[in-house]
Amino acid sequence: MAMLTGKVAIVTGAGSGMGREEALLFAKEGAKVVATDINEAAVQAIVKEIESAGGEAIAIAHNVASEDEWVKVVDGTIGKYGKLDILVNNAGISHAAGLLETTVEQWNKVMNINLTSVFLGMKHVIPHMRDNKGGSIVNISSIAGLTGGSGAGAYTASKGGVRMLSKAAAVDFGKDNIRVNSVHPGFIETPMSAEFVNNEQMLQWFLSQTALPRVGRASEVAEAVLFLASDASSYLTGIELPVDGGVTAK
Repeated sequence: MAMLTGKVAIVTGAGSGMGREEALLFAKEGAKVVATDINEAAVQAIVKEIESAGGEAIAIAHNVASEDEWVKVVDGTIGKYGKLDILVNNAGISHAAGLLETTVEQWNKVMNINLTSVFLGMKHVIPHMRDNKGGSIVNISSIAGLTGGSGAGAYTASKGGVRMLSKAAAVDFGKDNIRVNSVHPGFIETPMSAEFVNNEQMLQWFLSQTALPRVGRASEVAEAVLFLASDASSYLTGIELPVDGGVTAK
């Protein structure tokens, strides 16, 4: 049996990169997928790909920083499928600027998209998971949420916040059989990282930081997320799982 047979999953930021791979893999493993992204055309294309492979999914345009839009997404999921088992808070942005160079507006934007969105998603999903007698939430952080990265204060703070918010929710809702874990990707080849990965000097710096001699693939992050979303990890909650090729080990 597929790992997510009978499950209903929301995946944010599903239009590209890691979110895309997560949505495709979840559908392959039997989940009914609600694919959301601020780029509606991108998630519509993902849904067509899932359906052409025999899976089931719907696409919803979604600004994850908006509480009203979270209500729309969750209500749409329950209206379509009647329940909700899995939430993957994948959507996020990068911000490569030092603390002194970051404006308040930039800081707020990073926090709203990377951290407040995770709070909003859990706030509106958890009541339905309680009704469903359990669920699994996977929040995508970063190795920047584990170590003090240089030159990206707002991004590092937001991803550290995701890590600790996940732990707090794991403690609060374990009694409801709701598991909450965070995944911490390292240097992963995605559209968001393309300008760095395609820069030879930056690529060599990346490789100097890893134990495995390559950057990661978005599909490799999706496999880790699948494990935490599925019943295969039924006694895991409140953990942080690095998918980083050994960066944090070094």
